[in-house]
Amino acid sequence: MSWVEHHYANSQELVNACAMRLVDAIGRSLARFDSASLALAGGRTAPPIFARLCTQALPWAKVSAVPTDERWVDYAHADCNLRQLRESFAAPGLRTMALVPEPPSEFPDAGFANAQLAKVPDTFAAVMLGMGADGHFASLFPGADNLAEALDPRSSSDAYAIIPDPMPSAGPHPRVSLSLARLLRTELLMLVISGEDKLQTLRRAQTDASAYPVGALLHYAQTEVEIHWCP
Repeated sequence: MSWVEHHYANSQELVNACAMRLVDAIGRSLARFDSASLALAGGRTAPPIFARLCTQALPWAKVSAVPTDERWVDYAHADCNLRQLRESFAAPGLRTMALVPEPPSEFPDAGFANAQLAKVPDTFAAVMLGMGADGHFASLFPGADNLAEALDPRSSSDAYAIIPDPMPSAGPHPRVSLSLARLLRTELLMLVISGEDKLQTLRRAQTDASAYPVGALLHYAQTEVEIHWCP
């Protein structure tokens, strides 16, 4: 259990700092392995960070990115995280990986995602996560039937199909999410949040691992969790 907090006066400061942390992680991975793989959150906070990343002169053809989670929708859907990632992180040569087949089948499952993730190096260069006010991260929602399994740090599955209960109003779809065990296998682990409501959720999760799903991330991680927050 280990985390460090970085607080910023505004969203632009947070964007710049988080982008530079990812640049550092990519650079370290390229120096060691000549490649770098990232797992990146969707949501409102992430796109400006990705846009800032695109301004950096890096060998992007050696970098790959996968969403930390995906809605069970086709790639053209407005709620598709892969679509958002590709549009906001349009670095030349960057390779992106899907977690959901195109077109998606009638019933969500994690078979496709697990097959895709088997092609990724076992340790990410960086994982950047967001968090909801309900304490979910990736698509590991409170109330999901298989949440305990997906939060098991010893799980052998890289991804799980998740049915949020209740279904969120933003993106009301079944999901596929990377498991906690897979997200923890990274050189850099970032949790990027904004707003006083999320800070209060974070504070409770820091004192009680069972209060919210994000508590498992904070208390089971062997890698230090970098928390980046702005009002």
